[in-house]
Amino acid sequence: GYRVSLQGNFFGHNHTYTTFPEYNPRKHIKLDPPLNIQSNATSSKCQIWWSVWNVPWYLAEILQYELQYKELSMSWEVALNKTLPGSLPQVEIEATELRSGIAYTARVRCKVSENENSYHSQWSEWSQTTVFQRTDVPKVSEKILNTKTMQYLFISLSFGTLLYLFWTCKLSSRYCCFLTLGQKASPALTFPRQLLSFSHSIVCTTGISR
Repeated sequence: GYRVSLQGNFFGHNHTYTTFPEYNPRKHIKLDPPLNIQSNATSSKCQIWWSVWNVPWYLAEILQYELQYKELSMSWEVALNKTLPGSLPQVEIEATELRSGIAYTARVRCKVSENENSYHSQWSEWSQTTVFQRTDVPKVSEKILNTKTMQYLFISLSFGTLLYLFWTCKLSSRYCCFLTLGQKASPALTFPRQLLSFSHSIVCTTGISR
């Protein structure tokens, strides 16, 4: 450690005052605020991340962060605070904690973890802010309506397709029958004429016999 003293001339006499008899710099750290805070909000959560600058690697691994967020129109005095459990420079906020259609702003600060014995620091200044807004989720009624609409549309298209295929097959059958009749008379149509001729012959033969 170090001894920190103040020396000066007071009332014509030189005096030395010891302000810190044993000063350890590792126990009096104040870090720079985090930089480049950014956010990405969806319908289920909001992700916020940032970076730290001018922090040695052995301190970066034992940092802890505090997130503060609020509605954009509100004061920071009513903001919500989250102390993050790990040293990763990122956090997620569940969508249930955010009001739909409301813009929010967030900021973050850092210090050495309180669980660390070798180093001690106070909180840094707050970072710059980031603004985000939760994406609206479609209402259940709208989802049901869209599903029913798609079902009705599918049924209508299916019925129309079947009706078109049936009508096409029917026209094709009539056309084939017409071509067959044009080329050769059907036995079913010549049979009545043969029957009438045969009946006429029987009548004539019976008359002659009488």
